[in-house]
Amino acid sequence: MDKNELISLFHKELRQDAQVKGYIREETEHVVRHISQFGEKGFIVSSNVNEGNIKEIIKNELSYFSNLEQNFEWKVYNYDKPDSLKDILRQEGFTIEDPEALMVMELDEQLPLLKNDRHVNLKEITDYKGIQDIIFLEDVIWNVPHTELGERLWRDKQNNPESLYLYGIYEDGQLVSAAWMYLEENSSFASLWGGSTLPLFRGKGYYTALLATRAKKAYEKGYPFLTVDASTMSRPILEKCGFLCLAFSYGCQSPSTKQ
Repeated sequence: MDKNELISLFHKELRQDAQVKGYIREETEHVVRHISQFGEKGFIVSSNVNEGNIKEIIKNELSYFSNLEQNFEWKVYNYDKPDSLKDILRQEGFTIEDPEALMVMELDEQLPLLKNDRHVNLKEITDYKGIQDIIFLEDVIWNVPHTELGERLWRDKQNNPESLYLYGIYEDGQLVSAAWMYLEENSSFASLWGGSTLPLFRGKGYYTALLATRAKKAYEKGYPFLTVDASTMSRPILEKCGFLCLAFSYGCQSPSTKQ
């Protein structure tokens, strides 16, 4: 597949048609929105808007989510139209986060990543304590609370264990690096998340080891593609492993809709 074909496949499967556990999908003429069933933040993953109607639609969505008392993220990709979408959201009170690179890789049995057998203290995490270890790690690295993430990971692992795989690397009983993967329903893509390592333990190949473990699992489960939203720190490692950068995305966070 060439780059444009991959973007089209990603857009259809993980934006327009995506079904996310724990969320109610709603499609209107102009947006695809997902409403949390657990009082968490909702999101708009795809939109069909233009310069003439965008401000009215933004106001409608703010009103809609406000009635639910649910904050939300409007995810914008740099190929979305109109080109000014992100800037208009900012004008309407949204906070625009730093860009992330949309990275995709096709899994093939000849892929060097699938042959990576680096021996580290890597284990699959399936229990509540392990997930709490991950949340503590994320809190320490990013200096913001991840309570909601922990609740969602534990809920998803209990309710849909074959759709979520979590892995960690331990040193002297301490979790020092962790990552997880969702096998997306009715999709060609397995999506990668996390990939965080404590500063003192970076440079040891842990990120790549976690990447390889998840790639092997996805390939074993029959998924042809991996996808990840990559930070500027992660992108070079992913490109070295064979990922292609398709686009850039921006998390646009709504002003508070809660009363």
